[in-house]
Amino acid sequence: MKRTIKWICLFLCVVLVFGMFAKPALATYASELTNSVIKEKEQEIDKAKQEKKQLQNSLTDVKKLKEQLEKSKQDLTVYVQELDADLTAIQEKINELNDLITEKEKEIEDKTAELEEAQRVQQEQYEAMKTRIKFMYERGDTIYMELIFSSNSFGDVLNKADYIQMLSEYDRKLLDEYVAHANYVALCKESLEEEKEVLDEAKAAVEKEEASLNELIDAKENEMYKMSSDIKSKEQAIKEYEADIAEQNETIKALEAIVAEERKKLAAEQGRRYDGGVFAWPAPSYTRISDDYGNRTHPILGTQQFHNGIDMAAPGGSAILAAYDGKVVAAAYSGRVGELFFIFYGGEIIL
Repeated sequence: MKRTIKWICLFLCVVLVFGMFAKPALATYASELTNSVIKEKEQEIDKAKQEKKQLQNSLTDVKKLKEQLEKSKQDLTVYVQELDADLTAIQEKINELNDLITEKEKEIEDKTAELEEAQRVQQEQYEAMKTRIKFMYERGDTIYMELIFSSNSFGDVLNKADYIQMLSEYDRKLLDEYVAHANYVALCKESLEEEKEVLDEAKAAVEKEEASLNELIDAKENEMYKMSSDIKSKEQAIKEYEADIAEQNETIKALEAIVAEERKKLAAEQGRRYDGGVFAWPAPSYTRISDDYGNRTHPILGTQQFHNGIDMAAPGGSAILAAYDGKVVAAAYSGRVGELFFIFYGGEIIL
Protein backbone atom coordinates (compact mmCIF):
# COMPACT_ATOMS: atom_id res chain seq x y z
CA MET A 1 0.00 0.00 0.00
CA LYS A 2 2.80 2.40 0.90
CA ARG A 3 4.52 1.69 -2.44
CA THR A 4 1.31 2.47 -4.33
CA ILE A 5 0.79 5.71 -2.45
CA LYS A 6 4.38 6.64 -3.17
CA TRP A 7 3.97 6.23 -6.93
CA ILE A 8 0.70 8.18 -7.05
CA CYS A 9 2.35 10.98 -5.14
CA LEU A 10 5.30 10.91 -7.47
CA PHE A 11 2.94 11.02 -10.48
CA LEU A 12 1.10 14.07 -9.22
CA CYS A 13 4.40 15.71 -8.40
CA VAL A 14 5.70 15.15 -11.90
CA VAL A 15 2.46 16.48 -13.37
CA LEU A 16 2.67 19.66 -11.36
CA VAL A 17 6.35 20.16 -12.15
CA PHE A 18 5.76 19.55 -15.85
CA GLY A 19 2.82 21.91 -15.80
CA MET A 20 4.90 24.71 -14.36
CA PHE A 21 7.94 24.34 -16.61
CA ALA A 22 6.72 22.65 -19.78
CA LYS A 23 3.40 24.36 -20.45
CA PRO A 24 4.82 26.78 -23.05
CA ALA A 25 6.61 23.90 -24.77
CA LEU A 26 3.46 21.76 -24.85
CA ALA A 27 1.38 24.59 -26.23
CA THR A 28 4.04 25.20 -28.85
CA TYR A 29 4.17 21.49 -29.64
CA ALA A 30 0.39 21.33 -30.10
CA SER A 31 0.49 24.35 -32.40
CA GLU A 32 3.43 22.95 -34.35
CA LEU A 33 1.64 19.61 -34.69
CA THR A 34 -1.46 21.31 -36.07
CA ASN A 35 0.63 23.54 -38.34
CA SER A 36 2.44 20.45 -39.62
CA VAL A 37 -0.87 18.82 -40.53
CA ILE A 38 -2.01 22.03 -42.23
CA LYS A 39 1.26 22.35 -44.14
CA GLU A 40 1.10 18.72 -45.26
CA LYS A 41 -2.48 19.08 -46.46
CA GLU A 42 -1.70 22.37 -48.21
CA GLN A 43 1.15 20.64 -50.04
CA GLU A 44 -1.31 17.92 -51.06
CA ILE A 45 -3.73 20.64 -52.21
CA ASP A 46 -1.00 22.31 -54.29
CA LYS A 47 -0.11 18.96 -55.84
CA ALA A 48 -3.77 18.20 -56.55
CA LYS A 49 -4.22 21.66 -58.12
CA GLN A 50 -1.14 21.14 -60.31
CA GLU A 51 -2.51 17.78 -61.45
CA LYS A 52 -5.88 19.42 -62.06
CA LYS A 53 -4.21 22.16 -64.12
CA GLN A 54 -2.40 19.53 -66.21
CA LEU A 55 -5.70 17.70 -66.71
CA GLN A 56 -7.42 20.96 -67.71
CA ASN A 57 -4.62 21.73 -70.19
CA SER A 58 -4.93 18.25 -71.65
CA LEU A 59 -8.71 18.65 -71.76
CA THR A 60 -8.34 21.97 -73.59
CA ASP A 61 -5.94 20.39 -76.10
CA VAL A 62 -8.29 17.46 -76.72
CA LYS A 63 -11.26 19.79 -77.17
CA LYS A 64 -9.27 21.84 -79.70
CA LEU A 65 -8.34 18.67 -81.60
CA LYS A 66 -11.98 17.59 -81.54
CA GLU A 67 -13.10 20.99 -82.88
CA GLN A 68 -10.46 20.81 -85.64
CA LEU A 69 -11.58 17.28 -86.56
CA GLU A 70 -15.23 18.35 -86.63
CA LYS A 71 -14.36 21.35 -88.83
CA SER A 72 -12.30 19.14 -91.17
CA LYS A 73 -15.10 16.58 -91.28
CA GLN A 74 -17.64 19.29 -92.08
CA ASP A 75 -15.43 20.65 -94.88
CA LEU A 76 -14.86 17.13 -96.17
CA THR A 77 -18.60 16.43 -96.08
CA VAL A 78 -19.25 19.50 -98.23
CA TYR A 79 -16.46 18.41 -100.60
CA VAL A 80 -17.91 14.90 -100.91
CA GLN A 81 -21.34 16.39 -101.61
CA GLU A 82 -19.78 18.43 -104.42
CA LEU A 83 -18.09 15.27 -105.73
CA ASP A 84 -21.43 13.45 -105.60
CA ALA A 85 -22.99 16.27 -107.63
CA ASP A 86 -20.14 16.01 -110.16
CA LEU A 87 -20.62 12.25 -110.26
CA THR A 88 -24.34 12.67 -110.90
CA ALA A 89 -23.57 15.06 -113.78
CA ILE A 90 -21.06 12.59 -115.22
CA GLN A 91 -23.56 9.74 -114.97
CA GLU A 92 -26.14 11.89 -116.75
CA LYS A 93 -23.56 12.62 -119.44
CA ILE A 94 -22.85 8.89 -119.78
CA ASN A 95 -26.58 8.26 -120.15
CA GLU A 96 -26.76 10.92 -122.87
CA LEU A 97 -23.78 9.36 -124.65
CA ASN A 98 -25.39 5.93 -124.38
CA ASP A 99 -28.53 7.33 -125.98
CA LEU A 100 -26.48 8.93 -128.78
CA ILE A 101 -24.51 5.72 -129.29
CA THR A 102 -27.73 3.70 -129.43
CA GLU A 103 -29.11 6.18 -131.96
CA LYS A 104 -25.92 5.97 -134.06
CA GLU A 105 -25.98 2.21 -133.93
CA LYS A 106 -29.57 2.28 -135.25
CA GLU A 107 -28.54 4.71 -138.02
CA ILE A 108 -25.55 2.51 -138.89
CA GLU A 109 -27.82 -0.52 -138.94
CA ASP A 110 -30.23 1.29 -141.30
CA LYS A 111 -27.37 2.48 -143.54
CA THR A 112 -25.93 -1.00 -143.60
CA ALA A 113 -29.26 -2.38 -144.81
CA GLU A 114 -29.55 0.46 -147.34
CA LEU A 115 -26.00 -0.18 -148.56
CA GLU A 116 -26.65 -3.87 -148.92
CA GLU A 117 -29.79 -3.11 -150.95
CA ALA A 118 -27.92 -0.60 -153.16
CA GLN A 119 -25.12 -3.07 -153.69
CA ARG A 120 -27.68 -5.77 -154.57
CA VAL A 121 -29.42 -3.51 -157.12
CA GLN A 122 -26.04 -2.41 -158.44
CA GLN A 123 -25.01 -6.02 -158.86
CA GLU A 124 -28.29 -6.88 -160.62
CA GLN A 125 -27.94 -3.93 -162.98
CA TYR A 126 -24.34 -4.84 -163.57
CA GLU A 127 -25.29 -8.44 -164.39
CA ALA A 128 -28.09 -7.31 -166.76
CA MET A 129 -25.80 -4.90 -168.51
CA LYS A 130 -23.14 -7.56 -168.71
CA THR A 131 -25.63 -9.92 -170.34
CA ARG A 132 -26.69 -7.35 -172.94
CA ILE A 133 -23.09 -6.43 -173.72
CA LYS A 134 -22.20 -10.08 -174.08
CA PHE A 135 -25.22 -10.63 -176.34
CA MET A 136 -24.29 -7.70 -178.55
CA TYR A 137 -20.64 -8.71 -178.64
CA GLU A 138 -21.41 -12.27 -179.59
CA ARG A 139 -23.88 -11.32 -182.29
CA GLY A 140 -21.57 -8.66 -183.67
CA ASP A 141 -22.56 -7.54 -187.24
CA THR A 142 -25.42 -9.99 -187.33
CA ILE A 143 -27.57 -7.84 -185.08
CA TYR A 144 -27.07 -4.87 -187.32
CA MET A 145 -27.95 -6.97 -190.43
CA GLU A 146 -31.15 -8.07 -188.65
CA LEU A 147 -31.99 -4.50 -187.89
CA ILE A 148 -31.52 -3.55 -191.56
CA PHE A 149 -33.53 -6.43 -192.97
CA SER A 150 -36.25 -6.17 -190.35
CA SER A 151 -36.66 -2.44 -190.89
CA ASN A 152 -39.20 -1.06 -193.33
CA SER A 153 -37.12 1.93 -194.21
CA PHE A 154 -33.78 3.51 -193.78
CA GLY A 155 -35.24 5.76 -191.15
CA ASP A 156 -36.46 2.73 -189.27
CA VAL A 157 -32.92 1.34 -189.37
CA LEU A 158 -31.54 4.54 -187.90
CA ASN A 159 -34.18 4.58 -185.24
CA LYS A 160 -33.39 1.02 -184.17
CA ALA A 161 -29.69 1.76 -184.19
CA ASP A 162 -30.31 4.83 -182.06
CA TYR A 163 -32.44 2.72 -179.70
CA ILE A 164 -29.62 0.22 -179.25
CA GLN A 165 -27.22 3.08 -178.59
CA MET A 166 -29.60 4.71 -176.14
CA LEU A 167 -30.16 1.41 -174.38
CA SER A 168 -26.44 0.96 -173.97
CA GLU A 169 -26.03 4.50 -172.68
CA TYR A 170 -28.98 4.05 -170.29
CA ASP A 171 -27.43 0.89 -168.91
CA ARG A 172 -24.20 2.72 -168.32
CA LYS A 173 -25.94 5.72 -166.77
CA LEU A 174 -28.11 3.55 -164.54
CA LEU A 175 -25.13 1.52 -163.44
CA ASP A 176 -23.21 4.71 -162.69
CA GLU A 177 -26.12 5.98 -160.61
CA TYR A 178 -26.32 2.75 -158.68
CA VAL A 179 -22.59 2.81 -158.10
CA ALA A 180 -22.75 6.46 -156.99
CA HIS A 181 -25.65 5.70 -154.64
CA ALA A 182 -23.88 2.70 -153.20
CA ASN A 183 -20.76 4.78 -152.71
CA TYR A 184 -22.81 7.52 -151.00
CA VAL A 185 -24.43 5.01 -148.67
CA ALA A 186 -21.02 3.53 -147.91
CA LEU A 187 -19.67 7.00 -147.12
CA CYS A 188 -22.66 7.70 -144.87
CA LYS A 189 -22.13 4.42 -143.08
CA GLU A 190 -18.43 5.17 -142.69
CA SER A 191 -19.24 8.65 -141.35
CA LEU A 192 -21.74 7.20 -138.88
CA GLU A 193 -19.20 4.63 -137.75
CA GLU A 194 -16.65 7.42 -137.24
CA GLU A 195 -19.21 9.38 -135.23
CA LYS A 196 -19.96 6.29 -133.16
CA GLU A 197 -16.25 5.80 -132.60
CA VAL A 198 -15.99 9.39 -131.34
CA LEU A 199 -18.95 8.77 -129.05
CA ASP A 200 -17.39 5.53 -127.80
CA GLU A 201 -14.16 7.36 -127.06
CA ALA A 202 -16.06 10.14 -125.28
CA LYS A 203 -17.98 7.55 -123.27
CA ALA A 204 -14.76 5.75 -122.37
CA ALA A 205 -13.20 9.04 -121.23
CA VAL A 206 -16.26 9.94 -119.16
CA GLU A 207 -16.41 6.44 -117.66
CA LYS A 208 -12.73 6.78 -116.76
CA GLU A 209 -13.52 10.10 -115.12
CA GLU A 210 -16.44 8.43 -113.34
CA ALA A 211 -14.16 5.66 -112.04
CA SER A 212 -11.61 8.22 -110.80
CA LEU A 213 -14.35 10.22 -109.14
CA ASN A 214 -15.79 7.11 -107.47
CA GLU A 215 -12.32 6.21 -106.24
CA LEU A 216 -11.85 9.73 -104.85
CA ILE A 217 -15.25 9.65 -103.16
CA ASP A 218 -14.46 6.26 -101.59
CA ALA A 219 -11.14 7.62 -100.29
CA LYS A 220 -12.82 10.72 -98.84
CA GLU A 221 -15.59 8.66 -97.26
CA ASN A 222 -12.96 6.43 -95.64
CA GLU A 223 -11.24 9.57 -94.42
CA MET A 224 -14.56 10.81 -93.01
CA TYR A 225 -15.08 7.46 -91.28
CA LYS A 226 -11.63 7.72 -89.70
CA MET A 227 -12.39 11.29 -88.61
CA SER A 228 -15.65 10.14 -87.04
CA SER A 229 -13.74 7.43 -85.19
CA ASP A 230 -11.16 9.99 -84.03
CA ILE A 231 -13.92 12.34 -82.88
CA LYS A 232 -15.52 9.55 -80.83
CA SER A 233 -12.11 8.79 -79.34
CA LYS A 234 -11.64 12.45 -78.43
CA GLU A 235 -15.15 12.59 -76.93
CA GLN A 236 -14.29 9.59 -74.75
CA ALA A 237 -11.01 11.25 -73.72
CA ILE A 238 -12.93 14.44 -72.85
CA LYS A 239 -15.30 12.46 -70.61
CA GLU A 240 -12.36 10.79 -68.88
CA TYR A 241 -10.55 14.11 -68.36
CA GLU A 242 -13.73 15.72 -67.03
CA ALA A 243 -14.20 12.77 -64.64
CA ASP A 244 -10.58 13.06 -63.49
CA ILE A 245 -10.97 16.83 -63.00
CA ALA A 246 -14.18 16.28 -61.01
CA GLU A 247 -12.32 13.74 -58.89
CA GLN A 248 -9.48 16.23 -58.34
CA ASN A 249 -12.04 18.88 -57.37
CA GLU A 250 -13.48 16.52 -54.77
CA THR A 251 -9.98 15.75 -53.50
CA ILE A 252 -9.13 19.46 -53.27
CA LYS A 253 -12.46 20.16 -51.59
CA ALA A 254 -11.85 17.42 -49.02
CA LEU A 255 -8.29 18.60 -48.35
CA GLU A 256 -9.41 22.21 -48.02
CA ALA A 257 -12.08 21.08 -45.54
CA ILE A 258 -9.38 19.32 -43.51
CA VAL A 259 -7.17 22.43 -43.60
CA ALA A 260 -10.11 24.61 -42.58
CA GLU A 261 -10.88 22.29 -39.69
CA GLU A 262 -7.23 22.22 -38.61
CA ARG A 263 -7.02 26.00 -38.82
CA LYS A 264 -10.17 26.18 -36.74
CA LYS A 265 -8.60 23.88 -34.17
CA LEU A 266 -5.38 25.90 -34.21
CA ALA A 267 -7.29 29.12 -33.74
CA ALA A 268 -9.22 27.54 -30.89
CA GLU A 269 -6.00 26.35 -29.28
CA GLN A 270 -4.23 29.66 -29.70
CA GLY A 271 -7.26 31.66 -28.67
CA ARG A 272 -8.22 29.52 -25.66
CA ARG A 273 -8.12 31.55 -22.42
CA TYR A 274 -8.55 30.45 -18.85
CA ASP A 275 -11.98 31.75 -17.84
CA GLY A 276 -11.16 32.18 -14.11
CA GLY A 277 -13.14 29.18 -12.87
CA VAL A 278 -12.26 27.25 -9.71
CA PHE A 279 -9.99 24.22 -10.12
CA ALA A 280 -11.26 21.01 -8.54
CA TRP A 281 -9.24 18.74 -6.26
CA PRO A 282 -7.82 15.99 -8.57
CA ALA A 283 -8.18 13.25 -5.95
CA PRO A 284 -11.65 13.87 -4.50
CA SER A 285 -11.60 10.93 -2.06
CA TYR A 286 -8.23 11.78 -0.49
CA THR A 287 -7.20 15.17 0.82
CA ARG A 288 -4.04 14.37 2.74
CA ILE A 289 -0.84 15.84 1.26
CA SER A 290 2.13 13.59 1.87
CA ASP A 291 4.73 16.00 0.48
CA ASP A 292 4.02 19.69 -0.09
CA TYR A 293 5.46 22.19 -2.51
CA GLY A 294 8.84 23.76 -1.42
CA ASN A 295 12.14 22.68 0.15
CA ARG A 296 12.25 19.14 1.45
CA THR A 297 14.48 16.11 2.04
CA HIS A 298 14.31 13.91 -1.07
CA PRO A 299 12.57 10.64 -0.06
CA ILE A 300 14.92 8.51 -2.16
CA LEU A 301 18.18 10.41 -2.35
CA GLY A 302 17.98 11.76 1.22
CA THR A 303 19.34 15.13 0.17
CA GLN A 304 17.81 18.58 0.64
CA GLN A 305 16.04 19.61 -2.62
CA PHE A 306 13.30 21.97 -3.76
CA HIS A 307 10.02 20.09 -4.40
CA ASN A 308 8.20 21.49 -7.46
CA GLY A 309 5.04 19.44 -6.99
CA ILE A 310 2.46 18.33 -4.46
CA ASP A 311 2.25 14.63 -3.48
CA MET A 312 -1.20 13.28 -2.56
CA ALA A 313 -1.34 10.07 -0.56
CA ALA A 314 -4.04 8.22 -2.53
CA PRO A 315 -3.97 4.40 -2.91
CA GLY A 316 -3.59 2.65 -6.29
CA GLY A 317 -6.77 2.52 -8.40
CA SER A 318 -8.08 5.76 -6.97
CA ALA A 319 -9.89 8.10 -9.37
CA ILE A 320 -7.81 11.02 -10.60
CA LEU A 321 -9.82 13.80 -12.28
CA ALA A 322 -9.01 16.75 -14.49
CA ALA A 323 -8.93 19.84 -12.33
CA TYR A 324 -11.01 21.83 -14.84
CA ASP A 325 -12.47 21.72 -18.36
CA GLY A 326 -9.55 21.57 -20.81
CA LYS A 327 -7.95 19.71 -23.70
CA VAL A 328 -5.44 16.86 -23.49
CA VAL A 329 -2.39 18.10 -25.38
CA ALA A 330 0.02 15.28 -24.56
CA ALA A 331 -0.04 11.77 -23.15
CA ALA A 332 2.85 9.41 -22.41
CA TYR A 333 3.94 6.46 -20.32
CA SER A 334 6.85 6.64 -17.88
CA GLY A 335 8.52 3.58 -16.46
CA ARG A 336 9.01 5.46 -13.17
CA VAL A 337 5.63 7.09 -12.65
CA GLY A 338 3.28 5.32 -15.10
CA GLU A 339 0.72 7.11 -17.28
CA LEU A 340 1.20 10.85 -17.81
CA PHE A 341 -1.50 13.22 -19.12
CA PHE A 342 -1.09 16.96 -19.74
CA ILE A 343 -4.24 19.10 -20.02
CA PHE A 344 -4.35 22.62 -21.46
CA TYR A 345 -6.80 24.88 -19.59
CA GLY A 346 -6.19 28.07 -21.55
CA GLY A 347 -3.67 30.86 -21.33
CA GLU A 348 -0.48 29.21 -20.11
CA ILE A 349 -2.08 26.78 -17.68
CA ILE A 350 -1.19 23.15 -18.35
CA LEU A 351 -1.52 20.48 -15.62
